[in-house]
Order: sequence, then C-alpha cells, then structure tokens
Amino acid sequence: MTSSAKQFARDWFSGLGRGSLLCRDLFYSLFKVKPVWRDVLYQMYFIGVKSQSVVCITGAFTGMVLCAQTYLEFHKVKMDTATLAVVSVGMVSQLGPVLTSLMVAGRVGAAIAAELGTMRVTEQIDALRTLATHPIDYLVVPRFLAMLLVMPLLSAASVCVGIFAAFLVGVCYLGINPTYLWFNMIHYTDMDDVMTGMIKTFVFGAIIAVVACDKGLNCPQGAEGVGRATTEAVVYSSISILITNFFLTLVLNRLLV
Repeated sequence: MTSSAKQFARDWFSGLGRGSLLCRDLFYSLFKVKPVWRDVLYQMYFIGVKSQSVVCITGAFTGMVLCAQTYLEFHKVKMDTATLAVVSVGMVSQLGPVLTSLMVAGRVGAAIAAELGTMRVTEQIDALRTLATHPIDYLVVPRFLAMLLVMPLLSAASVCVGIFAAFLVGVCYLGINPTYLWFNMIHYTDMDDVMTGMIKTFVFGAIIAVVACDKGLNCPQGAEGVGRATTEAVVYSSISILITNFFLTLVLNRLLV
C-alpha cells in the first residue's frame, strides 16, 4: 500500500471516529441539556428562510425539465396524461429530498463549517470551555435541531413548486389535458412516496449538520485550514447524501411497499 493510500485510510478512519464521538456527545446533549430556543429559531431562519429561493428555483426547473423529457418519451406511446404522475413520484420520493439536501449542503453546510472553523482558529471555542460552556451544547445542538426541523419544510416547498411548474409546462406549453393530468398525478402518487421523501429529508439534514459541525470544530489552524474544512464539509456531505439515498431507497421500499 502506497503512502498516499495509507494517509487516505488514516484520515478516513480518523474522521469516522471523530464523527462517532460527535454524534455521541450530540445525542447526550439533546436528552440531558435544555436547548436555547432563541438560538434554534435564529438557525431555522438562517437555514430555512434564506435557503427558500435557491431550493424553490432548483425544484421548479427540475420539475419542468423532468416534465418535458417525460412527455417526449410518453408521447411516443400515447401516454401524455401520465407525465405529471412520473414527475410527482420522482420529485416526492427522490429528486425533491436529494436536490434540496445538496443545495442546503452547498449553502448552509459550507457556512456552518466556515463559521465554526473561524471560531476554532480564533480560539473562541477554547474561550467557551474556559467559561464552563460545552461547545456541543452551545454551537452544535441549535444547528442540528434547526436542520431537522427545517429540512422537511424546504423539501416540501421544492416538491410543491416543482410539481406546479411541471403542471404549467404540461398544460400551457405541451397542451396536455389538465383534468386527466392532475387526476393521474393524484391517483399514482401514494402516501408511501411522501413518507419516503420525509424520512430521507430528516436523515439528510442530520448528515449535513453532523458533517459540517465536525469539519468546523476540527478545523486545522490558519486561513487555509478554514478553506479546507469548508470544502470538505460540502464534498463529504454531498457524497454521504448520495450514498445514503441509495440504501434508504432500498430499505424504505422494502418496508413501506
């Protein structure tokens, strides 16, 4: 094994261990320490309200392009009115949660890692410890709770905007009958699809919060370390979301279907 491979394996196992310890401390704080809801509300505003525009634009154009591409294929077999049903199922169970999480990881995950990394470099986290304040309780718990509370709402907004945009494209541009289009969408979209999407958003939100906080709290010294921690937070969160989505899809389809 080469030295670079050994270093990669060492860093990977080290990061896995740090993440496990962070999860242990986080869950201990969640059940033992009362969170400061003022901080949680601020994080909900920062994560949710300020991410709405990005999430809704992503959902809208994803729904429109999925509608157009599905129509091109379904029109060949005279199944035009089933176009919105495919868009709805795909957005609710797969594309909505995944794309929303990727957008939030790129915007909020990077911001969390940069903020905590800067606090570590400037020794503000050490100052919290000297004041008998646990950094997990004060810094990680509000961000984790806010992420869990906001992610389902952001995903729902993305899905609703995407389906509505696809409906407008199907009716106004492609000329599909709106009554049959809407009826088939409601008929073929099950509650199991909605539950699958909601469960995924909770898991993805937890992944983003844990990875971003871990990278920020363990940031190397210097400006270069902050930049590296920010980049790693986005990359690792995105990869973890895509990998976890595959296994969650298999497990949830087996449990809910």
